Amino acid sequence: MVNTAPSAPVLYVFPSPAELVDGLAQFILKAQKESVEKKGRFTVALSGGSLPKQLSGLVNNPAVKWDKWHVFYADERVVPLDHEDSNYALSVRELFSKVTPGVPARQIHTINPDLLDDLEELADAYEKELIQEFAMKDAARFPVFDLILLGIGPDGHTCSLFPGHELLSEEDRWVAYIEDSPKPPPKRITFTYPVLNHAARVAFVASGAGKQDTLHTVLDQPEQGLPASRVRPAHPGHLYWFVDEAAAQKVQYPRTPFKL
Repeated sequence: MVNTAPSAPVLYVFPSPAELVDGLAQFILKAQKESVEKKGRFTVALSGGSLPKQLSGLVNNPAVKWDKWHVFYADERVVPLDHEDSNYALSVRELFSKVTPGVPARQIHTINPDLLDDLEELADAYEKELIQEFAMKDAARFPVFDLILLGIGPDGHTCSLFPGHELLSEEDRWVAYIEDSPKPPPKRITFTYPVLNHAARVAFVASGAGKQDTLHTVLDQPEQGLPASRVRPAHPGHLYWFVDEAAAQKVQYPRTPFKL
């Protein structure tokens, strides 16, 4: 019988934000190397918030094979692609515009800006992007990303999966829409748990004292059921937390020395 139970999270705590950025870059490069050697491509999903800035360790790093990256967005705000609230625009400003040559444009998968007025059609179209990338190559029930990089909000939300929302129980769709986000903008699309929990690797990134209480609840009290606590990739997937010392002050969950 195949073991599909989730593996225990691995918690890496770094003395400073700068050391976190360096460690995260090393981790991503190892995941990239393994994926490219195995499949010839590296499938990555990004979230917004502070995450793109925390990928600065990849800029000017000759080991990054940008031409092998296939980038999706774990959630996206339903706004034009050049809007200040767009996760795509944020990642371009903070990362992709700073690397040359970068990821080929056709390998960065954005929402369709012509469908912003129809949330269901917008989510369906993005799900079809995933199907083209994964189902045709891997024949899997759900996409298996090489790496999904996530942040966490003060309320424990991740992607656009918010506490108490009906999307927390979605089991079939790969991409769903939300039109009543408690955090603006209200209209978004998001990966669902089946996608997050089928990834080969999921890495949360959090820094700063403002994350102390949330991390304590998510890691030490998972029974509280905050959305981030529900991200638990099934075997053989792995879950990692990259946090700095300031964010980890209240966490009792055992730390793992960072070593690749």
